[in-house]
Amino acid sequence: MKNKSPDSTSTNNLPGILCISSYPPRECGIATYSQDLMNALKNKFGKSFKISMCALEYKNENHLYPKEVKYVLETDNSSSYAEIATKINENKSIQMVLVQHEFGLFKNNETDFISFLQQLNKPIILAFHTVLPNPDEMLKKLVVSIDDVVKSIIVMTKTSAKILTNDYGITSAKIVVIQHGTHLVEHIDKSVLKEKYNLTGRKVLATFGLLSSGKCIETTISALRIIVKRYPDVLFLVIGKTHPSVLKEEGEYYRDTLQAKIKTLNLQQNVKFINQYLPLPDLLEYLQLTDIYLFTSKDRNQAVSGTFSYALSCGCPIISTPIPHATEVLQHDTGIIVDFENPKQLARKVIELIEDEEYCKLISSNGIHKLAPTAWENSAIAHAFLFDILSESDLELEFKIPTINLNHIKNLTTDFGMIQFSVINKPDLESGYTLDDNARALVAMCQQYENTHDEEELAYIRLYFNFIKQCLHSEGYFLNYVDKNKKFTKQNSETNLSDSNGRAIWALGYLISNSDILPQDLIDDAKKVMKLSLSNVLNIHSPRAMAFIIKGIYYSNTHDISVDNLLITKHLADKLVQMYKHEANENWQWFESYLTYGNSILSEAMLCAYLSLGTPIYKEIAILSFDFLLSKIFTEDSIKVISNKGWLLNSEMKPETKIGGEQPIDVAYTIMALSKFYDAFEDDDYRKKIRIAFNWFLGKNHLNQIVYNPCTGGCYDGLEEDYINLNQGAESTVSYLMARLTLDNYFKPTDKTLPKVYKMNSNRTSKTTKQSQQVPL
Repeated sequence: MKNKSPDSTSTNNLPGILCISSYPPRECGIATYSQDLMNALKNKFGKSFKISMCALEYKNENHLYPKEVKYVLETDNSSSYAEIATKINENKSIQMVLVQHEFGLFKNNETDFISFLQQLNKPIILAFHTVLPNPDEMLKKLVVSIDDVVKSIIVMTKTSAKILTNDYGITSAKIVVIQHGTHLVEHIDKSVLKEKYNLTGRKVLATFGLLSSGKCIETTISALRIIVKRYPDVLFLVIGKTHPSVLKEEGEYYRDTLQAKIKTLNLQQNVKFINQYLPLPDLLEYLQLTDIYLFTSKDRNQAVSGTFSYALSCGCPIISTPIPHATEVLQHDTGIIVDFENPKQLARKVIELIEDEEYCKLISSNGIHKLAPTAWENSAIAHAFLFDILSESDLELEFKIPTINLNHIKNLTTDFGMIQFSVINKPDLESGYTLDDNARALVAMCQQYENTHDEEELAYIRLYFNFIKQCLHSEGYFLNYVDKNKKFTKQNSETNLSDSNGRAIWALGYLISNSDILPQDLIDDAKKVMKLSLSNVLNIHSPRAMAFIIKGIYYSNTHDISVDNLLITKHLADKLVQMYKHEANENWQWFESYLTYGNSILSEAMLCAYLSLGTPIYKEIAILSFDFLLSKIFTEDSIKVISNKGWLLNSEMKPETKIGGEQPIDVAYTIMALSKFYDAFEDDDYRKKIRIAFNWFLGKNHLNQIVYNPCTGGCYDGLEEDYINLNQGAESTVSYLMARLTLDNYFKPTDKTLPKVYKMNSNRTSKTTKQSQQVPL
């Protein structure tokens, strides 16, 4: 028995979760899985609980483990089970135990393992990595004994859940499906990666994983004999070391057999073994350069495969044998199923994919979207929510705030401006540019520059400003749509551009408000552009355009008060007051007869008008309308903005709940409005709601999935009823960045305030701030 004493000097009083599993440096799939899960949980919920490891190994292995491993259980040593159970029970900080189970891990010691579970005085969650159908009496008794002890069972496929229910009699209420996690990747261009690994000009087939005869690599080698006759440039990569258990029992016999077969078939130029346990970044790059991934396992009962999942999430078109995991996932043009040990069929399907590039792209895209919910970040969320449900104490889950990542912002930006759309995270130049996106980008980059004063970010500020300036015509109005050739499109004459003009004025005002830190020539130029753009605004009737203009003037006046501009503010604010009075009643305190998109900017504009002019009705309407809006989109611990699937109408007595159609821009605008209201009134409910709203990006939404991608720095384009739109366009990505930078003003890394109950106080008193300079008119 081996025991690594927990760090008694730690002052960390967070509740503990102990994971029992094999763990690196031991080389096996479950060890890698557990390390990935632990890292994901730390990255998402590092301030909610502390997670540590009990590593499983044989008594003669003696691995040197990292510091998170607090115990080592020798699975072939009967006394180790009892001794480690006692140690775990004595550790009062451990609130829950998570066991990663594979039958081979406890081979010949199943009785000891069951006794170990029975001794533990902590709630236990057990994850089955293998679920065998049609069990004999002994196997069924073993699984039922496990079920009797644990509070919940995790499986990774719906098929496994059905087998546990139908073949083992385990109640479905106790079973939770959490799919095998996958890594987010940036989806680098294949040609770039092939050049990096000296594979340019080759059509790459690949498989990876710890090598054993169960992977049936010989099926692909036999198929290659057919494939290379038509496509001699094909290269098959076999990535991975021989499985340590196999190596211990039979050495490199299986690999040697494969190499002999390759030589016999004269395929030495078409097969390459990468006999390494690759670092994760290298592995993910190999998968991204792969043209077709081949999964040829001959294990009919293999419940799940991490290698299969990783390949699919990297965008590999997959051909797979019909293991349960594959038959469940590879549906509806997500991949191709072939029979076990059928090289002729495999060869035919490989050739068909090589010759149908469009179909390859289709199943690649479908695979990425199908596996999106399995990102390790989402797996961490699912596990943490399960911990919270089963915990005997309140875990007080708190999402960790991601560090700021500008990579996707920069990738979207050319030397002309910010590109409108992306396909996944690849900027789509064909979509052109918009004034809207570049105006928002200017605001976001100014926010960033306020924190960093980085000269590189100043260059982006100038670039976005120059785009805005180029969209302004001499008559004083802006055009919005610009094509990839930097020409204005006919869409400008087919669309009402009032809102776009308002957004540009908001951005210009925000730029001017940073006069104390930005170069004077830039500020002078912005003032000229803003002056011209304000020459026609009195005739604007769009409420959101008016709101953006009021905000722009408010910000510009923090630097240099203009009475003329304040007169514009009064004119537009009075229009909004009249709209409010026309529509509002006891049950509907809003400016329109419906709630649509960008709602919060209307209330925020009224607040800005009040802070500028001191008119009491502006303050009253700002508070009443904003609190009304918040009552429609917030619950106790989450936000659900108005769905673009159907607006919320005043005429609806019992409005139908519309699921999905939630846009990042609406969440971001709400956060920015909340910040303005908190600054003005110091009502902590507003501050708390800022954090609650931001958690929407991090996974606190009806799908419990991330909307922000921390790998790329991009934000997904929308939250739908049962999926996330994975495209990471300019609007969503910049919206996230504005929200993230706003959050920094109110929540520091050590701030743990997350509310349980809210009560809004409408009797607020405005405090005096730099932004609330008032001029009597």
